[in-house]
Amino acid sequence: MNPDPTPLDPAVVAALERVSTATLTTVLLKKGLRNVWMRGARPLRAGLPRAVGRAFTLRFVPAREDLATPESWSSPVSTRAAIEAMPPTCIAVVDANGVTDAGIFGDILCARMAKRGVRALVTDGAVRDLAGVLGTGLAVWCRGAAAPPSVAGLTFVGWQQPIGCGGVAVFPGDVVVADDDGAVLVPAAQLEATIAAAIEQERLEEWIMREVGQGAALPGLYPPDAENRARYERWSRGEER
Repeated sequence: MNPDPTPLDPAVVAALERVSTATLTTVLLKKGLRNVWMRGARPLRAGLPRAVGRAFTLRFVPAREDLATPESWSSPVSTRAAIEAMPPTCIAVVDANGVTDAGIFGDILCARMAKRGVRALVTDGAVRDLAGVLGTGLAVWCRGAAAPPSVAGLTFVGWQQPIGCGGVAVFPGDVVVADDDGAVLVPAAQLEATIAAAIEQERLEEWIMREVGQGAALPGLYPPDAENRARYERWSRGEER
């Protein structure tokens, strides 16, 4: 496969930074995509800014004793080599099989990712050296922390190939958006249409919240019936305040 290595247009990033993952899941659901929220990938600390970037994928499989060794860290196929291949502004998405008793990355690896301009780490596994990872400033979405190293439970097998993270199929070059509600995948082929629909959905919900704040009842408002849809469109054009 030939993943798109092109960084996202800054205008695309700016647009998606204004859209919540909750809105994205609703928009993608309307397009028939139900399985886009990566289970277990939670923000490592509260208040992280929304992260947007192309997926750079990494894949672990269950540990096999002859391969999952400290010596494997020096292999050409290693997490260290993968990090050196990460382009700036990407989001590293790691398939860790949901393993939570071994940390896939620690503070040194996360520090190197931050130095290379990686926007975030998203995984269905755990990290280690928690205080140090937090100190790197790298935004992390994961299942938590574990002291043992990755080789205690996992074998690293490659990067930039299709993976499953938190039960979601992720292809290199897909787009990931992560915030306080978790991490959501936007297929690369659906990006343009998804952005347009998501911005419109956010604007509609802004108007609905305004109406709720003024005491409006929900039936016929959320979702809007024909009458309320017409009112919203007048408001959107600046004809109603």
